[in-house]
Amino acid sequence: QVQLVESGGGLVQPGGSLRPSCAASGTAFSINAMGWYRQVPGKQRELVAMITTSGTANYPSSVQGRFTISRDNAKNTVYLQMNSLKPEDTAVYYCDAFVTVVGGTPDSHYWGQGTQVTVSS
Repeated sequence: QVQLVESGGGLVQPGGSLRPSCAASGTAFSINAMGWYRQVPGKQRELVAMITTSGTANYPSSVQGRFTISRDNAKNTVYLQMNSLKPEDTAVYYCDAFVTVVGGTPDSHYWGQGTQVTVSS
């Protein structure tokens, strides 16, 4: 079994920065793409950023130029550098990963438990 554990959310003023991280733990597994989503009450979860194993990243226009996703494959960890934060960035942020466990289904989709990010003065 694999677990994704996020950390690094919190409260920040508009214009500020945060850098949540998400670490995968378990035994005998490999990770393909990793990403970050966010969700506010009453709305669908939306993609914030994704990154391939080789480091190719994609972002929606709402965060392009402000957010940067990165990963450390040796640590099975993905990061989300968030700059110039706006109140509308307030949400619960979830990391996800496509994981292959030895002997299991290839590219199974895993989610973290979520971390709250609040942008407010």
